[in-house]
Amino acid sequence: RQPLRPCFAGERLCSAEEATAGSGTYTRHGFIFSSLAGCLEKKNEDNELPVVSVVRDSESQLLPNVGAVVTCKVCSINSRFAKVHILYVGSTPLKSTFRGTIRREDIRATEKDKVEVYKSFRPSDIVLAKVISLGDAQSNYLLSTAENELGVVVARSEAGVQMVPISWCEMQCPRTHTKEFRKVARVQPQFLQT
Repeated sequence: RQPLRPCFAGERLCSAEEATAGSGTYTRHGFIFSSLAGCLEKKNEDNELPVVSVVRDSESQLLPNVGAVVTCKVCSINSRFAKVHILYVGSTPLKSTFRGTIRREDIRATEKDKVEVYKSFRPSDIVLAKVISLGDAQSNYLLSTAENELGVVVARSEAGVQMVPISWCEMQCPRTHTKEFRKVARVQPQFLQT
């Protein structure tokens, strides 16, 4: 048995002459493809072609898909976008972090030209966002917070206290009463991590 390697749905695994298609795979045009995202497993039976199968093991990595709501942490911001690490898909924690980008034009649904990244997010904010594309070679997911339910859910003030949302664009520190601008999420109860 070879070590498992992750593969995605629709990935071409090998030629049908090299192996037999097992569970989680299908054959097309002389090649074996993965029919689901999971881990590739190759088992060699005595002298016969190895059986290639894809297992969706409960331990296998969940991947953010387009349309999925993800929880992420802001790492850095500039005038054009915020860089984030994706921590959860839905309510499932990820084993390894994926990088994402929230572009200025994807922060709000309205008045996109007036949006300022630093008035929407700050580093270490926890943000709910939706995956809008699987991004580029750097495995950078493009995310959007344009819906009312999406945006900052947890932010700390400069005093280190968790801030309280006071409007859709401001949060306040309960200790110092300082107000800071954020793109605040109108959180639906099912997305709140307890």
